[in-house]
Amino acid sequence: MIEEPAEMESVIKVSGLSRLFEDFTAVDNIDFQVAKGEIFGFLGPNGAGKTTTIRMLTGVIEPTSGFATIQGHDIKKESILSREHIAVVPEQANVYLDLSVWRNIMLMAELYGIPRARRIKEGERLLETLGLLNKRNSKARELSKGLKQRLMLCAALVTDPEVLFLDEPTSGLDVQSARLIRKIVMELNAAGLTVFLTTHNMVEAGDICSRVAIINNGRIAAIDTPEKLRSMTSKRHYVEAVFKDLAPPLEKLKSLPGVIRLESDQRIFRLYTTTPGSVATSLAILTAELGLELDQLKTQKPSLEDVFLYYIEDGGSE
Repeated sequence: MIEEPAEMESVIKVSGLSRLFEDFTAVDNIDFQVAKGEIFGFLGPNGAGKTTTIRMLTGVIEPTSGFATIQGHDIKKESILSREHIAVVPEQANVYLDLSVWRNIMLMAELYGIPRARRIKEGERLLETLGLLNKRNSKARELSKGLKQRLMLCAALVTDPEVLFLDEPTSGLDVQSARLIRKIVMELNAAGLTVFLTTHNMVEAGDICSRVAIINNGRIAAIDTPEKLRSMTSKRHYVEAVFKDLAPPLEKLKSLPGVIRLESDQRIFRLYTTTPGSVATSLAILTAELGLELDQLKTQKPSLEDVFLYYIEDGGSE
C-alpha cells in the first residue's frame, strides 16, 4: 500500500531508486515523495535499507539505478546543488573530538560560507537552545553521547538548512536529551523546516511525523499518515478487557466469534479482531452469564508499533 497526497509541493522525489552491493540488494526500486514542510518518518528493522537510502540522498554513496531529486536538483547530475540546502545528523557521532564544542559549530558554519557575524549569533543561540552553553569550551571527546548528539544537531542547524536528515537522532539517548531533540525538531518544523527522519521509536514516529513510510527488505511496504495506517490494519484492532476479580477461562475468550488472537498480561486481556464492536458485545454477555464483573472494556485501534509489526512480520496481508 503506497499512498501519496494528491497535491503536494515535493522537496524530495524518489523514483525507482536502488542500491546493490556485491552480495545483496540494500534498496530495491523504491518510490516516494516528501512534501515541503513535513516531518517524514522512514521506519524499518535493522538492515531494511533506511541508512542506505539516506546515504544515497545525501551524496555519500551513488545509487545503482533509479533517480532522486532534492529541491528539484538531481542527486547524481547536480550533486552539489542537491546538497546545497540540506543538513545531516547521522546516527553515529561524527564531530571533531579534539575541537571544542564552539569550534565544531563554527567550523561547520565556515564550510557552508555562513558570514562571521551571522554564524556567531546563530551559534550562540543554538548553544543556549540545546543546553550546551556551559560546555562551550569543552572538547567534543569529553561529552556524553546525548551531548554529542545535541552538538551534531547544533552543527547541522547553524548552516540554516531547508531540509534536515536525521538518522536515529534519539537512539540510545537519555530521556532528557531525547525529549529536547524532539521538541527542537518539532519547533523547527513548525517554522517551515522539512525533516526526513529514520527512527526505531514507534511512539516518537507516531507523535511527530506527518507521514511515515515502512521499508522492509529494501522495499517500501506502506506510506501514509500514522492515523490512516492504524485504521487500515484491521487485523490489529483489538478489544481490551480488565476484570474486577476472576476472568473467564481463556478457552472461552478465544472461542468468542470474531476473535483472531488472544493476549493476556496479568489482569489485562487483548482480543484481536476485525470486528471489535461485536466482540466487545459478546464479551460483555459472556461475562454476565458467568457471574463475573468487568472493570474496564474498550475497543482500540492498533498502535504504530502494531502497524509496523503487521507489515514486517505479516507482510501486510489481511
